Amino acid sequence: MQVIPEIAPFKKRIEELDARMAAPDFYNDPRKAAELSKEHQRMQQIVEMHDRLEAAKGALAENRVLLEDAAAEAELQEMAKEEIPELESQIVRFENELLRIMIPPEPTDSRNIVMEIRAGAGGDEAALFAGDLARMYTRYAETMGWRIEPMSTSPAEGGGFKETIFTITGGEVYSFLKYESGVHRVQRVPTTEASGRIHTSTATVAVLPEAEEVDIEINPGDLDISTMRASGAGGQHVNTTDSAVMMVHKPTGTTVYCADERSQIKNRAKALTVMRSRLLKAKIEEENAKYAAHRKGQIGTGDRSERIRTYNFPQNRLTDHRIGLSLSLPPIIEGALDDLITGLRDADIGEKVQELLRSQQG
Repeated sequence: MQVIPEIAPFKKRIEELDARMAAPDFYNDPRKAAELSKEHQRMQQIVEMHDRLEAAKGALAENRVLLEDAAAEAELQEMAKEEIPELESQIVRFENELLRIMIPPEPTDSRNIVMEIRAGAGGDEAALFAGDLARMYTRYAETMGWRIEPMSTSPAEGGGFKETIFTITGGEVYSFLKYESGVHRVQRVPTTEASGRIHTSTATVAVLPEAEEVDIEINPGDLDISTMRASGAGGQHVNTTDSAVMMVHKPTGTTVYCADERSQIKNRAKALTVMRSRLLKAKIEEENAKYAAHRKGQIGTGDRSERIRTYNFPQNRLTDHRIGLSLSLPPIIEGALDDLITGLRDADIGEKVQELLRSQQG
């Protein structure tokens, strides 16, 4: 059985929330009221699941006592013996669910995302790998029922992408894909390699929670916006109008280029979406940095400078270096990411549970 954090602080929080929700001015701030109501619901779920866990533990203990009671009827002992495996299974399920809901959700977990994939070291092979990653995430998103919308693309001459940026919209997208940020390394024999020598290339992935206007306020005066004719692949329309938009946030130097739409207005709106998301990501990383020293692994959203994963094609093996997880590569590169993401989420939850236990002890 796992170590479960004390339930008392969660019950106390329900009492505090009950008092706040009973105040006459509670709904004066609808956004805050919705936030506290959602927290109250989560606290109640925690207490209810804890009660179910304790009830299952009590029933298991009673059945074990009954098995050891020499005076008990044989029929009752047989029933108790049959119930024990199911009760043990229930306890494991209840413990896992309780630990999961005890962890405070990140405010951005429910958000859509902006995903940015860029070719790193390795020339043409890096661009091809960036294309493979884009296809991998696209296929995974399709299996999840999410919607993908291109924001900006820069195709490479030899195939793949120098850079591709797109949004993924759906339920809890950031909570699933936030672990993908970082440097991805590929080891394989390029199609252009006649000698069969294995090359190592990289691509970087950034996963940005889609920002709302209330998250990041951008002063229009802080933006330097210029328009130009789009270049590269895209059909006859590409060089006929000044539809491409270059947007620079002067205080931070953050730059966004968007040319996927034929309309300058649409490109401007998309560029602003990416800009907000990049600035929100920087804000989140700044906050996380304050606490990083207290964490052992910091799976979290990853650091873009960190090599998080290796895709080894000759050995058909994928290894995530943060949690030491190795899986068969072929299904994953085709978009079957469930086992990989489950492993990362479970490791993150386990680490956060330990933090919760330490905070209660402290």
